[in-house]
Amino acid sequence: MASPVYFVDLHLKKKTSLLDKVEALLAALRLGDRFRRGALVGIKLHFGEAGNLAYLRPQWVRRVVDHLRGLGVKPFLTDTNTLYRGSRSDAVVHLETAIRNGFDFAVVGAPLIIADGLRGNSYERVELELPVLREFYVAKEVARADGLVVLTHFKGHELSGFGGAIKNVGMGCAARKGKLEQHSTVAPKIDKKRCVACGTCAEFCPVGAPEPAQGTKKPRYRINEKRCIGCGECIAVCPQEAIKVQWNEKAELFMRKMAEYAAAVLRPKRGRTVFLNFILRVSPACDCYPFNDYPLVRDVGILASEDPVAIDQASVDLVNRESGLPGSRAEGAVPGEDKFRKLYPGIPWEVTLEHAEEIGLGTRRYELIRLEEG
Repeated sequence: MASPVYFVDLHLKKKTSLLDKVEALLAALRLGDRFRRGALVGIKLHFGEAGNLAYLRPQWVRRVVDHLRGLGVKPFLTDTNTLYRGSRSDAVVHLETAIRNGFDFAVVGAPLIIADGLRGNSYERVELELPVLREFYVAKEVARADGLVVLTHFKGHELSGFGGAIKNVGMGCAARKGKLEQHSTVAPKIDKKRCVACGTCAEFCPVGAPEPAQGTKKPRYRINEKRCIGCGECIAVCPQEAIKVQWNEKAELFMRKMAEYAAAVLRPKRGRTVFLNFILRVSPACDCYPFNDYPLVRDVGILASEDPVAIDQASVDLVNRESGLPGSRAEGAVPGEDKFRKLYPGIPWEVTLEHAEEIGLGTRRYELIRLEEG
């Protein structure tokens, strides 16, 4: 059975703003039937790395906040800290970046909560019997939220081909330990040249995996891989940025893990999660970069659904129906040509959707329902 996916384009024939079109999408999702009055509902989004300008505008988010408040719901904006070192790698710099990017309470009308704590190690362990994984480390405040409204800037992605709702949840709602589990099968590595043997990693490690290296001219630390539990704490606290993720996971397995993490987040909230994909400024890579390139295609519109698989499939299809914009990395691509395969020829992006469907996260079959202006 096909899942309904609601769609609005960017044409305006009356005195109606694009924000009013978002309101129409929210009305179609009947959020009042999903969230009880007083429910704590997280609005999951990506605040954008410092220097990136492709992330969602705060005005879109404010309309969602106002809609939820009108239903008697208590909304909050949330995301998790990054595995890599950047402007969102701990809760302090993450909140500073979010506010500088326009997500202040005065603008969006809701508080900001970093869901996995100060350094990304606040999580709840979820057990599910899935084909690849059995244990999942979900950001604690996401796990404890009564529901989720997932707002996604749809774009290309260098690891999964595209970044949509499933990635926003599967990767974006995992604590640091969960992110590391998806990206890597081995312990982090200490850069010999950067390490100054300060011992900070050993101080914070819960199992004592970092230890002084023996027989080296310059004092430094090494990671005992037999002890390492993959929490990623050492990456976050190293003042020299000497500890790195070993990005060794194969793309297909990474995508399967990501889909399963999305299931771990969403299954306990069945019927209390909805998704909006914004096919605007479709950049070739993730908003985690401190820059963004020329959009691949023209702005297409906004989608809404309760099915994360269907909305991602519909988003891919709508992008692929467009012509690649001159000057972009999709330049010369014709309607019907796979823009994401053109970007990343070695990434079989279908794996995410296939595996998500296989584990019951949703269906790739959808009915696109175009909403008319009010």
